Amino acid sequence: MSTAFDIPPRLLVAVGGNATHPEDIEGTSAEQTAMAETTAQALLPLTSLNNELIITHGNGPVVGKILMRQVLTRERIAPMPLDICVAHSQGGIAYLLMQAIENSLRAIDNDRHCAVLLTQVEVDKDDPAFENPSKPIGAFYNEEDARKISDELGWLMREDSGRGWRHVVPSPKPRHICDVSLVQVLARRGTIVIAGGGGGIPVVRGPKGVRTGVAAVIDKDMTSAHMANVIGIPVMMILTAVSHVAINFGLDNEKQLGRVSLSEIKRYKQQGQFPPGSMGPKIEAAIRFLDGGGQRVIICDLDSALSALQGETGTQILTDNAFE
Repeated sequence: MSTAFDIPPRLLVAVGGNATHPEDIEGTSAEQTAMAETTAQALLPLTSLNNELIITHGNGPVVGKILMRQVLTRERIAPMPLDICVAHSQGGIAYLLMQAIENSLRAIDNDRHCAVLLTQVEVDKDDPAFENPSKPIGAFYNEEDARKISDELGWLMREDSGRGWRHVVPSPKPRHICDVSLVQVLARRGTIVIAGGGGGIPVVRGPKGVRTGVAAVIDKDMTSAHMANVIGIPVMMILTAVSHVAINFGLDNEKQLGRVSLSEIKRYKQQGQFPPGSMGPKIEAAIRFLDGGGQRVIICDLDSALSALQGETGTQILTDNAFE
């Protein structure tokens, strides 16, 4: 098996929330603008390629702060439902990314355009996730503060992978990316397309195709996998806070994964190697993407994007036939 990969002509990159709003910032507009610029510079080796490129992004910290802002002003300004909060976070994050990406391209005399599509994603109104909220959003709290917030606001708070307590909301599976054909048309024209931000605005479909927003946050990696499968993109990259996926994480026998087969990653998942609050959703999305016709999933950190795309680093999850 070759140790290197050619640059794929069609690619979807899922940018994690840590790249747009890491845990160690307050979240001011200036900080978020600076983070978008940092992300754009790291992605420049990819955005300057002559390929079809779709970018998705997370919104967990931002949408959580939008909710908290509403709580603090609720006596003076009527709060918005969660689906509109997701739309606000999608538009704001994508605007900063779009501007930063185009600015980074202009600095090297590249006139490629970037476009943002506000994206609705249909979910099943009977999805079991509505009965079992599990998606963490917003800031981390200690247990005492989490209990106070839960008592005051009625938020469901859960411990998140040893990092603290967070507000959790329903996270139904994506069923249909609304207007996905527009994403495809723009990408084929060479436009960098930012779509599906924060997993998309969650909606349910009623009679005659009427859509209505619902209170949920869809996992952005699951939406990314679904979008890539529908469009027929063969390679998906998930950018996160770590350079590799690891098994036995945090133990003396921790092992970083390089190239692994789909069957192997499924076995690790069955063993409980990937907690639901951290790497679990990314692995689930990778499996869904490869089972749905994808060829390769790359999981790596932001700064390693190009070298991981070429197969030099990161975790590379491949279909079983790639090892034959």
